[in-house]
Amino acid sequence: MVKLIIGNKGSGKTKKLIDLVNTTAAESKGNVVCVEKGDTLTFSISHKARLIDVNNYNISGYGEYYALLCGICSGNHDVTHIFGDATLRIGTRNYDELAAFLARVEELSKQNEVEFIFTVSCDESDLPAAVYEVAEKI
Repeated sequence: MVKLIIGNKGSGKTKKLIDLVNTTAAESKGNVVCVEKGDTLTFSISHKARLIDVNNYNISGYGEYYALLCGICSGNHDVTHIFGDATLRIGTRNYDELAAFLARVEELSKQNEVEFIFTVSCDESDLPAAVYEVAEKI
């Protein structure tokens, strides 16, 4: 399952993500991972969740981001949730590429029984219908 937290800059997406990560980490019977660009969440995310800064691995673009997510899933079969902050900054602001990325992540989710939640910094109306075909807004 792929879920999106959508909103313009300053709308509280990251705060909502932090709350979801911390709640999920406290309740999950498996492992929770949070992927970010930069180290802004270091002191906000519970120590029970694994925090990954894509800058440490020179990840940029949706292809590399997808590969990272595959590596997380293949390296640990106990992962239940993967959260991603700053999705458009890691990938690109091309919404068709975002839709293709999310479609691939949806398949990964089904194969590995992992729930993915991403923040997307834009107006909901800017996203193409293809995004909502594979992901739901929360």
